[in-house]
Amino acid sequence: MRQALARVIDPEIRRPITELDMVPRVRAQGDRVDIDLRLTIVGCPAASAIERDVRAAASGVDGVGEVAVDVGVMDAATRDALIARLRGDRPTGHPFTADSLTRIIAVTSGKGGVGKSTLTANLAVALAGRGLRVGLIDADVFGFSIPGLLGIADAKPTQVGGLIMPPRAHGVAVISIGMFVDARTAVSWRGPMLHRTVQQFLTDVHFGDLDVLLLDMPPGTGDVAISAGQLLPHAEVLVVTTPQQAAADVAERSGLVARQTGQTVIGVVENMAGLAQPDGSVLELFGSGGGAETAARLEVPLLAQIPLSIALREGGDAGEPIVLRPGDAAGDAITRLAGELAARGRGLAGRKLGLSPR
Repeated sequence: MRQALARVIDPEIRRPITELDMVPRVRAQGDRVDIDLRLTIVGCPAASAIERDVRAAASGVDGVGEVAVDVGVMDAATRDALIARLRGDRPTGHPFTADSLTRIIAVTSGKGGVGKSTLTANLAVALAGRGLRVGLIDADVFGFSIPGLLGIADAKPTQVGGLIMPPRAHGVAVISIGMFVDARTAVSWRGPMLHRTVQQFLTDVHFGDLDVLLLDMPPGTGDVAISAGQLLPHAEVLVVTTPQQAAADVAERSGLVARQTGQTVIGVVENMAGLAQPDGSVLELFGSGGGAETAARLEVPLLAQIPLSIALREGGDAGEPIVLRPGDAAGDAITRLAGELAARGRGLAGRKLGLSPR
């Protein structure tokens, strides 16, 4: 029976419920099975889904005719032990160090309005669609928009002790300051508060084991960019610009600041590259050449040119990432970008593997 229950995964923590000590007792008498199910917190939002999956898993075992599930809440000692296990050996600090196997990609821009957040949200979904475990931090504290772009504007994280369980959308674990404040609230914080917010997102949010962690950075070279550089000096950086000369000029600066903190600029993405016309021509509303010029100045490749797309904009407004609907030129370009980034991977050179000789 426990083997069957081990296939039930907590949708927030993403681990088997048996591994999380959520099933303290299973009793079988004849064809009846009584299961004690202990949730992590009172009012767990995933309670109904977990109970349903437990009943289905137990009912699928040969010889079982009746399943009774007693749903309760963990005692404090069990919950504290669980939190300690989830934190691992890092009671302080964040897990995304240079030795981590998680690849960190910060998406930045020199100025606002270049479509950076829309690109980041779609890129995260496209990477998850390739089977990668993806997390996304909306580090644009003043202009948070990721929850709306992913269709989870009303989602709230679950707190288990000192750990924050992020909501998920399209296979991506997401955290944003927009999940903690009213959507109409204007966040007006200074440097120390911004630093603590980024630090808490890295430290207290339980993303689990990730292949890729994306950060949607605020535009420009302000406090958050500096904090991200201090906390994640090993991160890779994608610089987003438009074809317009004015955008290209300031996009270079965001890449230079990233390098000053030790981060590596891996490439440039040119967004809003052109609008396809019915006759096959391309209307260059924002000019041309800005992405190539930024890439040349930073001496990195131009990784992608994302065309203007009405469907991309509509998908963002509706919370439906365009990469989920193949056939749109912009969505397909982002999907190809995700494939190129996934293919690069991250080398193991210089990192600890947690192995020791006997």
